[in-house]
Amino acid sequence: MSQYFVIHPANPQRRLISQAAEIVRDGGVIAYPTDSCYALGCHLGDKDAMTRLRRIRQVDENHHFTVMCRDLSEIATFARVDNAQYRLLKALTPGSYTFILEGTRELPRRLLHPRRKTIGLRVPDHPVAQALLAELNEPLLSTTLILPDDEAPLNEATDIRARLERDLDLVMDAGPCGVEPTTVVDLTGGTVEIVRKGKGSIALIAH
Repeated sequence: MSQYFVIHPANPQRRLISQAAEIVRDGGVIAYPTDSCYALGCHLGDKDAMTRLRRIRQVDENHHFTVMCRDLSEIATFARVDNAQYRLLKALTPGSYTFILEGTRELPRRLLHPRRKTIGLRVPDHPVAQALLAELNEPLLSTTLILPDDEAPLNEATDIRARLERDLDLVMDAGPCGVEPTTVVDLTGGTVEIVRKGKGSIALIAH
């Protein structure tokens, strides 16, 4: 049975954030709010928790998970970023964008796309997600909370609890946060490619 925290969306309670971080460190899988939609998250280095994420989403090893980072410098630790890419990242973070980049050796190989050795990274613009990342003091392995056969992500924490109560360790209820996933931008091919148009504006990306 999952725990259920009602968290203020703008001023998250420090005590609840601390407890949520402890659940993640202990191998838990959580549902938490972001600036695009609710996401599933777990500890970056926990292989078993990652397996649980795959099972909930029913995705294979070719699925790009996202490394949810606090800031740009953290992205640069886990991905190779050249000067042009850095300028674009700086302009678009924090925000509703996921960037496909080539992973560094700081990342466990199992997190990388098996063929391309790439990873999705992003910096969320949501107080609860940012508070959780600050408390963890490290990134969170994450994926959009859209269930198999659903057309859109779940947007109500009560629905998340009802459908995933036995699969999650914690649901963080900060109210509805939308059903539009991030804009996905692939920066690995020498040019900027928009893989998925989502919530993030493409005005600064389109040439």
